[in-house]
Amino acid sequence: MKKVRARVVIDGRVQGVCFRMDTRRAALERSVKGWVKNLRDGRVSAVFEGEENDVKSMLEWCEIGPPLARIGKVAVEWEPYTGEFDSFEITFV
Repeated sequence: MKKVRARVVIDGRVQGVCFRMDTRRAALERSVKGWVKNLRDGRVSAVFEGEENDVKSMLEWCEIGPPLARIGKVAVEWEPYTGEFDSFEITFV
């Protein structure tokens, strides 16, 4: 299976609703590696790397998010796979 990398920015009500914690949980369930963080402007940014189907599943998850989130838009940029990550982490601005 092809390995891919996606960089995403999610806007809407995505901070203060456990978005990062639930994103990490969802990524670990799918064996996706990378990171997620809050941005100062109220959005959330993430990088997902892994098998193409798993990363696409994460992108679908981001369209819904955790129960208290209200997703406005998910912007996706496909980048070359690097394999630089050992796990999936929550990072901080």
